[in-house]
Amino acid sequence: MTTGLDKTDRAILDALQKDGRMSNARLAETVGLSETPCARRLKRLESDGYIDQYRAVLSRSALGLGVVAFIYVRFAVHDRATATRFEREVQAIPRILSCHNVSGSADYILQVVARDLDDYGTFMRDQLRSLPGVTSVESSLSLREVKSNGGLPLS
Repeated sequence: MTTGLDKTDRAILDALQKDGRMSNARLAETVGLSETPCARRLKRLESDGYIDQYRAVLSRSALGLGVVAFIYVRFAVHDRATATRFEREVQAIPRILSCHNVSGSADYILQVVARDLDDYGTFMRDQLRSLPGVTSVESSLSLREVKSNGGLPLS
């Protein structure tokens, strides 16, 4: 699964998934290296593409985004141009956290946030249903988040 990574590389990646702001000194201590070799390994992991980016995980509740929905989007007509337009427009809508083109009864699954159910309803009516190709949508609302993005498995 993690070709080209040794135990120390995996330990570095694991530590950074837990705390992306960790200083090099603390990271080196955590994985049992001195600072210079740790910094070299980190630079290599970045340049080899194992680390896509660093970012902060914001609090939905602090931002007043109390609704999380998973939306199953279906198309009646499946052509490349429509899918490309749909995907481009989805990229421009900040409240759509993720979009996956999937197999099965839906064409796409979206993860969306909203302030409340009224806000969600307005988004569905005014934005989502007007996206290119969309002929049917089905929503599942999250009642409680059990596990958030816990990082990728490295073993």
